[in-house]
Amino acid sequence: MLAGCAGSFCAASAFPRWTLTRLVSRQPRPSRQDPSLPVFQYVGKRVRRKDYVFVWGFTNTGALGIPSFLGPGLMSEGRRKVQFKPYRLEMPNKITSAACGYGFTLLASSIQDITKVWGTGLNKDSQLGFQRSRRDRTKCYDLVLKPSPVALPLRLPQGTRVVQVACGRAHSLILTDNEGVFSLGNNAYGQCGRKVIEDEDYNSSHVVHAIRGFGDQVAEVVCGQDHSLFLTVSGKVYACGWGVDGQTGLGSYNVCDTPRMMAGDLAGVPVAQVASYCDVGLAVSRSGDLFGWGNSEYLQLAVATDETQLHTPKHLPFNNVGKVKMAAAGDTACALLNEAGEVFVWGYGILGKGPQLSESHTPQQIPPTLFGWSEMTPDVRVSKIRCGLHHFAAINNRGELFVWGKNTRGCLGIARLEDQYFPWRVTVPGEVLDVACGVDHMIALIKSFI
Repeated sequence: MLAGCAGSFCAASAFPRWTLTRLVSRQPRPSRQDPSLPVFQYVGKRVRRKDYVFVWGFTNTGALGIPSFLGPGLMSEGRRKVQFKPYRLEMPNKITSAACGYGFTLLASSIQDITKVWGTGLNKDSQLGFQRSRRDRTKCYDLVLKPSPVALPLRLPQGTRVVQVACGRAHSLILTDNEGVFSLGNNAYGQCGRKVIEDEDYNSSHVVHAIRGFGDQVAEVVCGQDHSLFLTVSGKVYACGWGVDGQTGLGSYNVCDTPRMMAGDLAGVPVAQVASYCDVGLAVSRSGDLFGWGNSEYLQLAVATDETQLHTPKHLPFNNVGKVKMAAAGDTACALLNEAGEVFVWGYGILGKGPQLSESHTPQQIPPTLFGWSEMTPDVRVSKIRCGLHHFAAINNRGELFVWGKNTRGCLGIARLEDQYFPWRVTVPGEVLDVACGVDHMIALIKSFI
């Protein structure tokens, strides 16, 4: 008997080797052309991973860009009001930037083509541009149900790339690589960077304004609720718009319709990133310090002022948070990410450390284990943080997405409507590259695993 066959029947010992060879050789060989046989295809090393866009949250505004969610008619009883889980949105090009406004969405591609930006959702203030109605060519759609091209007055339509898009309550900003910044939508407070016109009708407006006067190339644009922030490549921060809570950081509580440079503690300090979604602003310096201005009714800036509003940027002397890499500012709560990949939260609301912590004037660290760190995965770190009005999102260096906060109309994408008091992973079929948060919906840009 052969070794290993003792105590049991071994087929190899029943026939000589030459006999086995003859038996095998007599078996009919299948034809390669036989259509009934399965065909196996294997992924090669040169196969390109695909880029996808996933959406979830409230559907009634059309911000998700899926017309079928609204049913055959807008008053259909069987329509889908909430998309609880991530849903794939078909786009004609690779999307490199996405932004969620108050009931609308902007998507942009960095391609050198005529169509670079698409918009979907609410458009009553022409924040998605003039979307011409098919019935009346002089009128504009107030509600756009699927991603539609946003026309830009570019000098070189096929030679200019869109770098980034940003959305506020009813206005939009579009940053290009060599033709500056364009603004669309409501300008009642100068948030579009142009002169405020009394009683201006923004419905069916053709106005797309090119914002000038920065003296430097703009590297990042941010929309607050009714104000705008601009970060230049040299690290200067400009602002315009509604300033009643000091959210423009320009030293007053007035409306400003022309972008002006911030001063205060930011004077002479090169800034790496700015953040705002409502009426509080944060800036991260290139040296890792954090600055803030705007509304402090919920302790967002309590470390720097006893007042409820701060109209000038102040340094936030937070201890034990290390060098700050990124910040996010929602309505009543804020978050920061340090160079070690750790996340800290403060302010008021669902902060991410359970229902017991709802208020803090100093940053509280969220345990790294809630973002995928463990003794078995010691290299896992958070690489990006984002926020909407009342919820946060974090992406770790493995491309995993975690969310927490108020689950307004299913905006967290966790397959249920309950609020989430600590980070919870969102299931998507790929590596998450970036995410945009809104009031009641979210957009994720992902790359397929294979």
